[in-house]
Amino acid sequence: MKTILRNATVFTRKGFEKMDIAISGDRLLVPFDVSDIVQSDDVVFDFNNKYILPGFVDVHVHFREPGFSYKETIGTGSMAAAHGGFTTVFTMPNLNPPPCDYASLKQQLDIIEKNAVIKVVPFGAITENQKGRGMLSKMDEMADYVAGFSDDGVGVQADFTMEDAMVKVASLGKIISAHCEDESLNTIPYTGTTSASESVQAARDIELSAKTGCKYHICHVSAKETLDAVRKGKARGINVTCETGPHYIAFNSNTIKHEGNFRMNPPIKSPEDQKAIIEAIKDGTIDMIATDHAPHSLEEKSKGFDKSSFGVVGLETSFAVSYTELVKKNVISFERLVELMSVNPRKRFGLPGGYIENGEVADICVVDTKATWKVNPEEFLTKGRSTPFEGMNLTGKVIATFVDGKLVYQDEKER
Repeated sequence: MKTILRNATVFTRKGFEKMDIAISGDRLLVPFDVSDIVQSDDVVFDFNNKYILPGFVDVHVHFREPGFSYKETIGTGSMAAAHGGFTTVFTMPNLNPPPCDYASLKQQLDIIEKNAVIKVVPFGAITENQKGRGMLSKMDEMADYVAGFSDDGVGVQADFTMEDAMVKVASLGKIISAHCEDESLNTIPYTGTTSASESVQAARDIELSAKTGCKYHICHVSAKETLDAVRKGKARGINVTCETGPHYIAFNSNTIKHEGNFRMNPPIKSPEDQKAIIEAIKDGTIDMIATDHAPHSLEEKSKGFDKSSFGVVGLETSFAVSYTELVKKNVISFERLVELMSVNPRKRFGLPGGYIENGEVADICVVDTKATWKVNPEEFLTKGRSTPFEGMNLTGKVIATFVDGKLVYQDEKER
């Protein structure tokens, strides 16, 4: 039995091409001639006027399990990811227990194997108990099972700790994905990572990456000064990449609402920072878009802008927000958006795919770029309901997602 996808526009190494393709087992057949090969048990989809893209990859999500399943589970988080067109995500280690050795990591791996509907790959913690200080985690035990190492939620405070971590991670051939936050440069009362807190630690780490040869990636960039440091580092040939999130693209400090739905860390910053983020997307300084999908309970997000928990959900709006804000507004091409959401994260983290090609793993999504919709959190598959995009009218919708050739999400209107 094959799954045949007809009449779509397909993302290939040459760009977008209209063709029929098929899925046999977990592999793509590209192109596919339907003239005389369709069998009675084949499943045929007509995706006329739709686009078939390599499945999106989000290198920064929080699925909260084990330890905080009242916020999210690997099951609900992975379903939300499939709804958003994501076929692979990387989960951050702020869990209970945090993955600091193989035994603690295995708890998460076992749940992933049982409940995930897409490919879920954990990060291991950099430090013991993911505190951003003290002894390093047992990286050797985890290296074969993780995307890399991160203490996301806190920055690694001491220079010598981060240098030791980079030496170790480089020896393992892995990557550090860093939440940059120098705690000595934050405000009192604490309102999230300041521009100085983010950029000073990022600049430190870029120098340490140059010194140690460690591959280095910066999470959720929100500040112009951080982008300046990344741009200079890349010009020197340092092995650094970075991500930003859809909420930093769409909003600035003058356009947010002062409510829990807009409280995340790092916080949304000035119009100048937003402009710098857009320019960095255009010139390639920013390598990828990642959601920092961070669900919380309704109670935790109902305490107002100053006291709600940090974090918003984003997997189910990421493509539409990015398409609406970047492609529809002619900031970048559609091809560039696919690079930001699929090609580049795959290249950086050593994943296969990135193009629709014959023999490639059938991790794909299908999108309708003409569909318009209004964001209603009650329609989300995540447990989280806190989104800054609530009520927004967006263009672009994921209508199907396939992982290893299996249909894991289909829009009900397409059934």
